Amino acid sequence: MNMFDKAKDALSKNPDKADQGIDKAAEAAKGRFGEHGDKIDQASEKAKDYVRGQQEPPPPQ
Repeated sequence: MNMFDKAKDALSKNPDKADQGIDKAAEAAKGRFGEHGDKIDQASEKAKDYVRGQQEPPPPQ
């Protein structure tokens, strides 16, 4: 299992922490590139959508 697979697995198991990390990174980016805040917000929402889409569905009952 390579590093990318490990990160992907960790993100899928901890979506709340992933969202927090994305928010934190977005705020840091806005602090440095504030004039592009709207684009940073769009990118962070797309990243959150991607992470949520990577979650494993619950097993069928």
